[in-house]
Amino acid sequence: MAEEQTGQERTEQPTERRLQEARKKGQVPRSKELNTMLSLLLASISLLVFGGYISQNLMQISVEGFSIPRELAFDTAQLPFQFMYMASQALLALSPFMAIMLVSVFAGPLLMGGWSFSLETISFKLEKLDPIKGLARIVSLKSLVELTKALAKFVLLLGAAILVFFSIDQQLLSLSSMTPKAAGLEAATILVQVLLILSATTILIVALDVPFELWNHSKQLRMTKQEIKDEMKETDGNPQVKQRIRTLQRQLAEGRMMEDVKTADVVITNPTHYAVALQYLDRPGSAPKVLAKGKDLTALRIRSIAADCDIPIFEAPPLARALYRSTEIGYEIPHVLYMAVARVLAYVFQLKNATPTDYVPKPTDFDIPVEALGENDEDEVDRDGN
Repeated sequence: MAEEQTGQERTEQPTERRLQEARKKGQVPRSKELNTMLSLLLASISLLVFGGYISQNLMQISVEGFSIPRELAFDTAQLPFQFMYMASQALLALSPFMAIMLVSVFAGPLLMGGWSFSLETISFKLEKLDPIKGLARIVSLKSLVELTKALAKFVLLLGAAILVFFSIDQQLLSLSSMTPKAAGLEAATILVQVLLILSATTILIVALDVPFELWNHSKQLRMTKQEIKDEMKETDGNPQVKQRIRTLQRQLAEGRMMEDVKTADVVITNPTHYAVALQYLDRPGSAPKVLAKGKDLTALRIRSIAADCDIPIFEAPPLARALYRSTEIGYEIPHVLYMAVARVLAYVFQLKNATPTDYVPKPTDFDIPVEALGENDEDEVDRDGN
């Protein structure tokens, strides 16, 4: 057992997965007392309701059975058909009672534990023949509870039977003054009423047995804290492995992004905290697109690759922050930043086409709309002086 192997106590409630696995094995809460109580009560009620109908039909069948014509009694060809007819009539008379008893057989298990069928519950296991385990089951808590229930049922039924007997003694004595037919019907009615009362006493046993069975079932399926952790690893995956996978995915994505930096037209920086690589393809309806962006160490790598590939690096702190926060990688910049980015690209393209003696003025004082800035960016712009 896991408790013996790990030294941990089973203190945790079973998980949904543990309950489902137990159900597949046929391990569900059951109450024998509930099944017995339902069978007795439904049988008593059905006899009380359909007793008159059943007795009249059976009496009629008996009369017909003893009133067979002489020629039919000696007709071996017709006699079996007569018996089959009488048997079918008897089954038809008992059908209401049999239908209710069939319902009672399935009602108990369905009310407690639900429908469950597993071949494991009826499979042969050698460990069931182990005398040591058998002795342990005999002296277990469940056996003690079963003994207590048996004694309680005996005491309750005995007490109820004595009370019922003293309450119907006058009715029993009055049977002697009735005709045989009336006495028989009255005796049958009294018998059914007594059965109903005695069956009702088992409700007290069920009221104690059902909570115990539910508690015992939950106790048997309890788990250790280590089992909870192992199950979480199996269902959700090992957190360390998942973290490693996310790290690798991030590294692969960052590697592809760094390759795209080599095709950028310009890298706009903060100058040290942010870096955004832009590309502009001169096509109708197109706008500058963000190829890569990052902050801190990632920004340093973007600047380093841009320097190695002779890609212009333009320092514009508010514009770099606005691009970083407003545009995702692979998407075009928002229209509110068109003018600012257009000034930077124009400056970069002029530098590429300029001769050593040409003077190209560097754009400054970018007018960044407030909606393109994130929280506290206006304060950062003031501190940077741009």
